[in-house]
Amino acid sequence: MTLPSIVSVPLGERSYKILIQPGLLTRLGERVSGLGVRGKAAVVTDRHVARHYLDGILRMLKKCSIDAVPVILPPGEQSKTLSTVKRILDVLASHRFERSSFLFALGGGVVGDLAGFAAAIYQRGIPFVQIPTTLIAQSDSSVGGKTGVDHRLGKNLIGAFYQPKEVWIDPLTLRTLPRREWVAGLAEVIKYGVIADAEFFSFLEREISDLSKRQPDIIGAAVKRSCEIKAEVVGADERESDRRRILNYGHTIGHALETLGGYESLVHGEAVGIGMVQEADLACFLGICDRSVVSRIRDIVRCAGLRDRMPSWPSGKVWKAMLHDKKVSGGQVVGVWPERIGRVRMMSIDEQTFCHWHMGTREADSRKRSSARGRSMGKGGLP
Repeated sequence: MTLPSIVSVPLGERSYKILIQPGLLTRLGERVSGLGVRGKAAVVTDRHVARHYLDGILRMLKKCSIDAVPVILPPGEQSKTLSTVKRILDVLASHRFERSSFLFALGGGVVGDLAGFAAAIYQRGIPFVQIPTTLIAQSDSSVGGKTGVDHRLGKNLIGAFYQPKEVWIDPLTLRTLPRREWVAGLAEVIKYGVIADAEFFSFLEREISDLSKRQPDIIGAAVKRSCEIKAEVVGADERESDRRRILNYGHTIGHALETLGGYESLVHGEAVGIGMVQEADLACFLGICDRSVVSRIRDIVRCAGLRDRMPSWPSGKVWKAMLHDKKVSGGQVVGVWPERIGRVRMMSIDEQTFCHWHMGTREADSRKRSSARGRSMGKGGLP
């Protein structure tokens, strides 16, 4: 049996471990006992994940003499609302959960955010454990203690910082992940190379083909390094007052695209993939990085199977959506802009600059499409 890789998140009395081990979900009895779980526990999940893993978790908790209560939610970003949190709280209250009762978040980023927020506010805080089953959750959202829900005007506007007791990552759960969700998760992995580790980015460039094919050893290395980078960033800045903001790279534009699409047309990672390329292009426009940086980011995003072009929304509409993001300060959007691969800077941008850049990119895309149609007709296409 392979021993688990352990990544520590250094937060003083709130410090915790991230355990990464293939097959970990089948060997959780020890971890449950080690955390002192007893009495009652809720397992929050969604319908898709429940089909694969819920019964096994419930059996494991029963063997540990724990009274486990499942809470099965509808899947997808549309569930990330206060009404869904109320549904979780209703279950906890009706089963008379106490402050010592545990909550397990079994699923992707949406489940983790919902369950973590419910744990944060039920009786002013009960312990919870993250058991992420998607690539985005394993490499990013399960670590760091950000919990919360969306508002119709913006993503993640309501929430709390609340750290889990541990994070249990079993990479084998990624085998059941639908392809679209798998590809979307690659965006967050790529993000870590851009913001903090040029060597890791080069590794991803070399291995993106095998990573896309879900090669287990490559997955394990990518997830572990992503967790290490996030643990270091969160340990230095738990509540996003300074360094932690670099984790928002790709999310300034990405969150706006999700909001404009009603959380339906793009899943989170797809929006972040577009956001990374477009924010790099905007950084180049601002003179922060050179064109080669944009090209490398665009190339790896495309090789991962992600989109890189903005949907055709007007500049003003995109800007307005960006203004509802948490990263706005003094009416200006604070963005994260790559200087080179492995290093970014934070800087505010105003509406005039953004719209000037955005209109230019739309015109350039229009010219490219016209040129492509012309080449097609030159090869015998219809006029």
